[in-house]
Order: sequence, then C-alpha cells, then structure tokens
Amino acid sequence: MDHRIRSLSEFSQTYEKSVENPEAFWEDIANSFRWRKKWDKVLKWDFKGPDVKWFINGKLNITENILDRHLETRGDQTAILWEPNDPDEQYQKISYKELYEKVCQFSNAMKANGIGRGDRVIIYMPMVPEAAVAMLACARIGAVHSVVFAGFSANALADRINDCEAKMVLTSDGNFRGAKTIEVKSVVDEALEKSSTVEKVIVFQRTKTPVTMKDGRDIWWHEAIDGVSLENEAEEMDSEDLLFILYTSGSTGKPKGVVHTCGGYMVYTYYSFLNVFQYDEGDIYWCTADVGWITGHSYIVYGPLLAGATTMMFEGVPTYPDAGRFWHACDKHKVNQFYTAPTAIRALEAHGLEPLEPYKLDSLKVIGSVGEPINEEAWHWYHLNVGKGNCPLVDTWWQTETGGIMISALAGITPVKPAHASLPLPGIQPIIVDREGKELTGRNIQGNLCVKFPWPSILRTTYGDHERCRQTYFSAYENLYFTGDGAKRDHDGYLRILGRVDDVINVSGHRMGTAEVENAIDEHPKVIESAVVGYPHDIKGQGIYAFVIAEGEGIEEEVRKTITELIGPIAKPDKIQLVKGLPKTRSGKIMRRILRKIASGEVADLGDTSTLLNPEIVEDIKSGKV
Repeated sequence: MDHRIRSLSEFSQTYEKSVENPEAFWEDIANSFRWRKKWDKVLKWDFKGPDVKWFINGKLNITENILDRHLETRGDQTAILWEPNDPDEQYQKISYKELYEKVCQFSNAMKANGIGRGDRVIIYMPMVPEAAVAMLACARIGAVHSVVFAGFSANALADRINDCEAKMVLTSDGNFRGAKTIEVKSVVDEALEKSSTVEKVIVFQRTKTPVTMKDGRDIWWHEAIDGVSLENEAEEMDSEDLLFILYTSGSTGKPKGVVHTCGGYMVYTYYSFLNVFQYDEGDIYWCTADVGWITGHSYIVYGPLLAGATTMMFEGVPTYPDAGRFWHACDKHKVNQFYTAPTAIRALEAHGLEPLEPYKLDSLKVIGSVGEPINEEAWHWYHLNVGKGNCPLVDTWWQTETGGIMISALAGITPVKPAHASLPLPGIQPIIVDREGKELTGRNIQGNLCVKFPWPSILRTTYGDHERCRQTYFSAYENLYFTGDGAKRDHDGYLRILGRVDDVINVSGHRMGTAEVENAIDEHPKVIESAVVGYPHDIKGQGIYAFVIAEGEGIEEEVRKTITELIGPIAKPDKIQLVKGLPKTRSGKIMRRILRKIASGEVADLGDTSTLLNPEIVEDIKSGKV
C-alpha cells in the first residue's frame, strides 16, 4: 500500500483524519508491515508517568521488514551506496540481497561471540557500510545497539559503555577523515581501562593502522565472519522491546541514554521518510549525517531501508579534497534527494560559488536541512545555488527524543517558507504554550513548543533512569511533552523554531549540555569555576563561549586540550574569557541569561542586575577585566 501523500488537498485531509483518530491512522500504516503477531491494542499512554506504548503485544523483527520482505521484489536493487573518503577509491553498491546476507552472517558472528537478546552493544565506527550492518545485526538478534560518534574521546566513550553496561564493542582500526587518518581502536582500548562489562571487541580493518589486539577479548571482523553461515532466523521481538539507546547531552553533566523501541519507531521513520522527501521508486537518496547521531539512524539506515530506498553513506567531509566534494558526489551518483545540516551549508557558502561551478546538480529533486533552525541567508544560498531555485527545500525540525521528523514541509506538496519548519506531519499535534503552560492559539504568537499527543517514535525512557526522562520532558507542563525549544506561529500558521530555551547548546546540529562542557573545563587544575553559554556563530549556528575563573593567565589552550580529551574536539569552546567572578543570584545560581547576552554582544539590555549577589562583576566581564 502506498502511504505517500500526493497533493496539498490530500495532505489537509490526511492531517485532519490523523488528528481526529490517531490510532486508526497509525494502525493503517502499521498494517502494511510484516508482523509475526498483530497487536492487541494500538496505543496506551499517560504523559504523567510517562508511560507510552504502541502496538501493544505486537510481535515482529524490524530487520524482516528492512531485508526479508524486500528480497523477492528488490533483491538486486542497491540498498546502500557507499562513497568513500577518497573520491579515487572505488565506491560500493550493496544490493538488498547482499545486505541481507551480510546482516545474517554478522548476526551469527555476534551470537557466536556471546551476544544475545537484550545485551547492549556499543558501535564506535567510521562511516563504512559495516556500521549499518552492525546496527541491523544487533536488531536482528534482539541485542540493543548504542552507536557512539567515532570522534568522541575515550572518557566520553567509557561513560556510555558503563551507563548501559555494554557487553561488546564494535569498532575499527582507524578512520579516514579528509586528509587525516584517525586512530579509533586505541581510543576504545583506553576507554576499556575504565570499564569492566565488555567481554568482546570486534575490529573492522579500514585504515590498516597498527593496533594492539588483546588475546581473548579482541577479534578481527573478517576473522569473526570467516566461514559463518549467510542464513539467520530473526529473533521475535515485542513492539515495545528496546531497539537502541542513543546518548545525548543533557543539562546535567551525565549523558542521557534516549531509548527507542521496535514497533513504533519502525512505523514512524518509514512514514516520515517517504512523505518528507517524496521518495520515488528508483531514486538515489543521500543524507550526509554520521550514524553516530539520530539523523543517521532514522534517515540513513532505518527509514530509507524500510521504504525500499537506495540510501547513500558518505565516509568523508564536505571540504575534501576540495569544497566541491558534496556537489561532485551528487553529480557522480545522480543524487535525487540531498539532506544536510545548516552548518555544512554555511561552511560551504563561505567558500563562494567557485566550487559549485563545475557541477550540474540537475538530478536533484529535493534538498533538505536538519540539526538546527536554518537562518534565512543560508536558506536562500542553498535554495538558489544548490537547488537552482526549483528544488523544494525541506527545513526539518525534530530531535533525538522524537525519533523522526515532526515539523517540515513535504517536498513539493506543502508550501515552503525561508527559515520556517512550516507544518506538522500527519499524526503530530504540536502546540505553543506560555511560561505557565497555557496554550497560545491563533496566529502571530510565540512561546514554548510542546506536543499534546504521543506519536509512534516518541522516546520511551532514558536508560536506567526513568525519573530523568519524566523530569526532562514531561514535568514542565502537565500532560504535555516539552521539546525544550521556543517557537513562533506566523500569520500564515507556519511554525518557526527559535532554538533552545534551556542550557543546551546546538553546535553544528549536535547538542552539547553546558554542564558536560563545564565539568570538563573544571577538571583543569588551575580552573576554579566556569560557566558555558551558546552564542550566535556564522558557521556552526551556535558557538561555545566559556567564562572561566582561573589561577593565573594563558591557560586557554590547555583548557581546550582538556575538553578535547574528556569529551572530544566538537565541545571545544570557540571563545574563552578569563574572568574574576561569575554573576550569581543570592542562592548561588549562575545567571547564564546575562552571560548569554554578553557573549552575543547584546550588552545594552542586561535587565536589572541589582538583585545579584555580586552586581559589580557584570561590568568587569563586559569590559574584559580579569
């Protein structure tokens, strides 16, 4: 059954139906999948708990819907098209049949190495097809995968291994990134010195970097699959069994493991992929994200493959060997849908139009933006120069916690407006509330963005700490999921996302908890205290600005080095200002609102500072005095 919306009037009717009777709407879509046993009840929910369950007692395996059911109709079709870091290296095309065999074989290899249903497996790998194979093999045998971006430090990796008590790590010897070769296995070795739960490490050979293999624990990927059967009976899973944990920064220092489950996530990622990108049979779809982030999970691996698409994976960076790499790859592979981050667009915009000139980009039908709100200047540059003015630009708003795209134009179906996420997808019921939680109706209003009814891919909990889930997403407003973002509804009823209202910084689409960065800064022996805020950054959307009280001067680079070691280079502050004090309330709370304004250069209106414990410190910070 085709669940793709084909016209604006069909969108309006579908949206109306989906809100009038969400259960019937999602049940209809779920019915198109292969289930071992159908559900007893579509939905049970309570946002107070929170307790949300979809397709209750339904039995399935998500990989049977990604692989087995496609074998007959599209076994020879390319499932994954892999473009390596070096454009001169041969790209790979992996058909649905080949992907099926690779997943079955690796599933058997994992089982032979002690992994079974419910075990947690950390995936810390470069953007190679084997990363997707690893994810799907975990799903096939009922293991829970947790992909960690392979740029995170050993400490950050160890935190995630320990939090989910992982039994296995899947990794590589190294990682090609632009002109660099980055060590990967040695980071895992260091992380495992701080962990006691990991029993086996399977290492994929990518860079031929010399590594140390620990006897009894470490095994090469090619040896693990040598002679192993290409057939595997998928594990029967409950709709609400864990599919994966994905760690995201929170407003406390400890990363939180967002939990997604099998049934609802499957239904939602398929439906949202098909409709937002208006995928047609035979299209080549490319999302430039890394599988270490939710975008890579939902819109490189699960959503496209559930829809029987050809999905492209890219190992490299947008500026290697030059700033035309994205456009070269679009022409080379005749890409039809291109989905990237505003950060990448702004970085490429800074190189001017010359890198675009050799390329036609005439295969593109849809261009998309993900990770943070896209500013109008970047929107117009992208639309005009990449989309040639005639490709719909879908500006998608969603989160790790939502599992899939929530607010977006449907390409070529619903109208687009620069820098506006536009309208909610069918089945999604967003509202804007004031600080007290009162719904703001009508047009031309601004407040906090919430959702009043569950959707199938909503997070179920934060791993091992359900109370944290409740506090973070469901305690701010009664019976509402609070996104943590501010939003505006304009005169046409279109939604514009205004960014975070809490202490999380969105750096290049990657969310960094201020507390996590502060904790790392405070590890430096000369640092007494620090406060970190976001500020507008031309390339990254938000940059990291650190105010640091320290003994002595000239420690800025040492602080950056400490952060790189503890979290990773992505968390390095763009600006570090040494200060002699931080503005605090009388109860000792740092007034980040004031620091944010100073960091953004908005010093004219800092509000009433007389109630602070130390109002004089504000003038010192403004003048740069230490």
